[in-house]
Amino acid sequence: MTIQTILVVEPSPIERAQLSSILTTAGYTVTVAGDGEEAVEIARRERPDLILMEVVMPGLNGYQATRALTRSEDESLARIPVILISAKGQDTDKVWGLRQGAIDYLVKPVTEHELLTRIADI
Repeated sequence: MTIQTILVVEPSPIERAQLSSILTTAGYTVTVAGDGEEAVEIARRERPDLILMEVVMPGLNGYQATRALTRSEDESLARIPVILISAKGQDTDKVWGLRQGAIDYLVKPVTEHELLTRIADI
């Protein structure tokens, strides 16, 4: 799978900008969302190649949004890979994230190298 468009879901404007900068510099097209509800809407409308999803968000959290996407009856939506990114780094957090359908779970702070390597490995 070739990743070209990435949806970054992050409530913090600073962290959203940092991730977007890393990704655009690496040549990806980036769309952003500030919460889970917006992420699901954008994913339905734009069908990104990858979603980077924060876990801790107001309203629909990252686990819930990931589950809504990966278990969607819409096959093309359900096939979009989701990588969860969070400061919540316990093994139980990671296991729960993967059970929701995420393909990977990164713990903040994520380095540029780690992020781009994980994306390249998809």
